[in-house]
Amino acid sequence: AFADLTSSMPWLILAALIAVYIVLGMLYESYIHPLTILSTLPSAGVGALLLMLLTGTQLTVIALIGILLLIGIVKKNAIMMIDFALAAERNQGLSPQQAITQACLMRFRPIMMTTLAAFFGALPLALGSGGDADLRSPLGLAIAGGLALSQLLTLFTTPVVYLYLDRASRATKRQWARLRAN
Repeated sequence: AFADLTSSMPWLILAALIAVYIVLGMLYESYIHPLTILSTLPSAGVGALLLMLLTGTQLTVIALIGILLLIGIVKKNAIMMIDFALAAERNQGLSPQQAITQACLMRFRPIMMTTLAAFFGALPLALGSGGDADLRSPLGLAIAGGLALSQLLTLFTTPVVYLYLDRASRATKRQWARLRAN
């Protein structure tokens, strides 16, 4: 049963990511901004796996549940930044670079507070001892490792990905406009 579950787990994660992309696409009415938000997820997965590797913890079903939890937590951080930047572009007429810079400045504290709350909430699971600590420890390690690395990286990479994909989107729209004109 465990072998069947682990063999189907990549498909389950892919299905979860596709569902998240579709929901975000409907929310932002865009194909590009969900990609910006989802670009934060690989660092969380790498952080979770790296901490588990460093501690010699097995990748169990419980650890995979922790990695799935990271999808929601880390995605929320990017949504807070992107949503604020898009609102600043629309309402204040800011350029994309000004908007994402403003979003990073204004959303830094809420992002840090929610991430630290989740991180410190996972620490007792990761560091606990006792009867069922072996069961809970992989969950806490996956969450703590994923949050730590993703927080360090996404505060820097999300604005870069946002600007890159925004430029690519604008270039594509200009190209389509030229093709329609001909």
